[in-house]
Amino acid sequence: MKKTRFRSFLLALIPCTMLLSPAFSQDGELVAAATDFSEEEIQPNYQYEYIPDFTYDEIDRRIKAMKTDMPFELNDRIFSFIQYFTVRNRDYTKMVLARKDHFWPMFDETLRKHEMPEEIKFLSIIESGLDPQIRSRVGAMGLWQFMPATGRMYGMNVNPDVDDRMDPELSTESAAKYLKSLYRMFDDWELALAAYNCGPGNVRKAIRRSGGKKTFWGVYNYLPRETRGYVPQFQAMLYILNHLDEHNFHPEEPTYAVAYEKIRFDRAMSLEKLAELTNLCVADLEKLNPSIKRRKVPETNRSMAIRIPRSKAPFVQDNLAWISDSLGNAPLTLLASDKLIVQPVESLAQEIQREGITYRVRSGDVLGRIASRHGVSVSQIKSWNGLSSNLIRVGQRLTIYSANTQAIAQVSTNSSGQKTYTVQPGDSLWIISKRHTGLSVEQIKRLNNLNNNNIKPGQKLIIG
Repeated sequence: MKKTRFRSFLLALIPCTMLLSPAFSQDGELVAAATDFSEEEIQPNYQYEYIPDFTYDEIDRRIKAMKTDMPFELNDRIFSFIQYFTVRNRDYTKMVLARKDHFWPMFDETLRKHEMPEEIKFLSIIESGLDPQIRSRVGAMGLWQFMPATGRMYGMNVNPDVDDRMDPELSTESAAKYLKSLYRMFDDWELALAAYNCGPGNVRKAIRRSGGKKTFWGVYNYLPRETRGYVPQFQAMLYILNHLDEHNFHPEEPTYAVAYEKIRFDRAMSLEKLAELTNLCVADLEKLNPSIKRRKVPETNRSMAIRIPRSKAPFVQDNLAWISDSLGNAPLTLLASDKLIVQPVESLAQEIQREGITYRVRSGDVLGRIASRHGVSVSQIKSWNGLSSNLIRVGQRLTIYSANTQAIAQVSTNSSGQKTYTVQPGDSLWIISKRHTGLSVEQIKRLNNLNNNNIKPGQKLIIG
């Protein structure tokens, strides 16, 4: 077999010299019936994909030249999976290539942190095909196919509303910890991978039945059937993705991860409501937060961080107070410098009554947090203090003026006798609502037939 060249040339030609429509013979068999078209309407259509030939010896030389932290030797079992993924099921390999750049950077970072071989990331291809929401027939979920009990053992929420096994970051962190513990147990990465698939108990049993051998191929015949194919598939993918050109694989439409920041609202909430308040697409929020089911964060998971596209994060942080207020009730929480800052809405209203204060910057402060606490905007604080950027330092003193004092001159009465407010630069619906007692964001929107929270300077809003 090793000397026989494997023929892997696939040529599909679909001539269109005639277009065929289905017809049936008298005995019911399907036959082709030609449909007449003019010569001008007939265009040849050739679909062709070249799959290079390769031999066992060629693959063997390439594998021996690979520089990896998880070296392996070619055998017939691995070679058969290389044939499968490069010839018979190329579509699966193409799907993986389109998805890999979405997850590879995060996988690499996690594995480096745990001082593990970066090649471990190829295991997720065998587990899930890089689909974070895939579910197996036995109930395993996510990129790394955790069962519920194992997921909970590693601190992941698994309940009807939130399933962290579908969270790429949390599941990858848990998979790294689990695989590292299996490696410590068997002192061999191939046996660790086998134990990840069938459990450490089955691997120990295979070691005993083999007479004490402690390599994957030494205990191969005593492992469960699925596991015997599991590690060779991993090694086949490790080879293929290091030799894409040799097998004519060229990713055409790769996907990349969306940059994001995490914000905690510390409350039960609806992703649909958050999308409405921030002009985000709810589908984008779902994609960034795959562990959230039914688009709702339940009370039991109120402290979880929500991923927001980085392009929109500054707006959310600058307007966190009114967004949180509109989302629901009670306190709001912002994730800033790895610290949680809790500020009740009632105390925000009290601070707004002040005519002006001098605020001393504390460790962990950011302008967005300070602005939210005092019911003003970041641009206003920068203007009052002559700041050209958002950078502030611990101990710096900032002057913050009363929101009420500035609002008085902007209120007037229109011809219908309604009280109106002229929107100022830096205003938001939440800021305006707190300047006027008894007025909520939803009331402003209802009085002015607003479908979202977008307002602009100079706009007149009915406030009573």
